[in-house]
Amino acid sequence: MKNILLINGHDVLQRAKGQLTDHMIDLIREEVSPHFELKETIIYKGYNIKEEIEKFQWADIVLIQTPIYWFSIPGIFKKYFDDVFMPDVFFTKAKEFGRGGLLTQKEYMLSVTWGAHINAFNGSQDSFLEGYSPDQVLFPLYKIFEYCGLNRLPTFSIYSAMKNLPLKEYTSQLQDHLQRHIIKGEESNAL
Repeated sequence: MKNILLINGHDVLQRAKGQLTDHMIDLIREEVSPHFELKETIIYKGYNIKEEIEKFQWADIVLIQTPIYWFSIPGIFKKYFDDVFMPDVFFTKAKEFGRGGLLTQKEYMLSVTWGAHINAFNGSQDSFLEGYSPDQVLFPLYKIFEYCGLNRLPTFSIYSAMKNLPLKEYTSQLQDHLQRHIIKGEESNAL
């Protein structure tokens, strides 16, 4: 049985208390726990750096649920990376920049919520996001993990997160996504 580290990257704000993130975390936990050993980190509740490093070393897959604030992750989540992703544990110097990652046998998957509507992406060069796709906006986050050697699994996105969402629809989509990209591989390994 493989090991999963589930990270809640939300930061509690007056205008965004995290109910959607909590719902998605509960759903991920419910879907993966029958198939994997599971450890969790809720960043806004605090963390011990040594324990977080041990969790990453233990994990085969890191699942991250986080909102996207101002086209990036919450500041508290960025601080987590600054605190935990230590040289000679997560990465080392390499001949080619960015190729010294030490966690090369591990995978990660992002599950993100956007305030933006899906139509804000992949538009024209004249649009606010200049035609960028969600993956292009998330490029810096992808590179953080690649720098440490982790292999990316397809990202799951929820759009228009500040509105009343059809949670049943998104719940079903996330279940399908986890089944395709996380659980199915583990089930075939168990045979």
